[in-house]
Amino acid sequence: MFEYFYHEILRRTVIAFGSLFNEISIKHTNNSGAVTNVIKVPLAYGPTQKFLARLEQSPDLSKPVQITLPRMSFEFTGLNYDPTRKSTTTQTFTAKSAEDGKETKKVYLPVPYNMQFELSIMSKLNDDALQIIEQILPYFQPAYTMSVELVDIINEKRDIPVVLENITMQDDYEGNFTTRRVLIYTLRFTVKTYLFGPVSSASKDIIKKTTIGYVAGDTTNTPTREIVYSAQPRAIKNYTGTVVTNLTKDITTEDILITVDNASSISVNTYLDLEGEEVFVRSKAGNVLTVDRGRDNTTITSHLAGSPVKSITTTDNTLIEDGDDFGFNGINL
Repeated sequence: MFEYFYHEILRRTVIAFGSLFNEISIKHTNNSGAVTNVIKVPLAYGPTQKFLARLEQSPDLSKPVQITLPRMSFEFTGLNYDPTRKSTTTQTFTAKSAEDGKETKKVYLPVPYNMQFELSIMSKLNDDALQIIEQILPYFQPAYTMSVELVDIINEKRDIPVVLENITMQDDYEGNFTTRRVLIYTLRFTVKTYLFGPVSSASKDIIKKTTIGYVAGDTTNTPTREIVYSAQPRAIKNYTGTVVTNLTKDITTEDILITVDNASSISVNTYLDLEGEEVFVRSKAGNVLTVDRGRDNTTITSHLAGSPVKSITTTDNTLIEDGDDFGFNGINL
């Protein structure tokens, strides 16, 4: 039922969340207001209890070393499905491969999930903690949007909202005078990310030929005739890049007669590609062609003299790409 795939979406989201807070610093000033030192607040992944236990179990950390406190830690604490962002489960979309830019990849629409995070700010001085808090809160109203490349194989990058849910404060000052005081501010966030399924090649899903059969008659036991219809995709544009001739005169959207430099390689009852407009050749007199304009719902436009005239052949039929609004040739077999 399941196949192996791993886009590292959860890992990428955890890293992106942590990177939001890795450039925070605080400043200490003297009585005259001059800055005496600037401290970049260290950030690490892990639960708050781990860092508090290290402070208690390592007495050397109680020395007045600024690298110990203040500090921040964050942790991924939960994951749950978000039904408010649910999309059609069977709908797919296609994208070009990031590897070569040519192969078409197909993937189902992503599933919305909410990731819960906790960011802890630990400080000895309340002023240090308030400096950190004030550098974070103005960006969340209550959401901040970060851009994350979720699936690199198709260059799928999405804006992920980060919502600040609540803030709590704890002051661990109980104990004797030798016990170190720790102020802890805890900020809880919800990150609204998306999880993608496996990415497959869309080319294998293109219909190259389909056949439908049925029987005619009053009863299926005694059919009077069996009929089978075959339908095969037909390209409505040139894929090979082959230019058979060029326009000699300008043509407007009303013209059905077009003059070309050399019509010797153009046959009647064939299709041509005029700069994206598909035309059907009804008749030919010398280098003048009588055509049907805008076949298969292509847009009728004006074309200037010298514009390339490309043929649409059976070779182009074999090169049809996924997403091409191609026509079908029905043949009664």
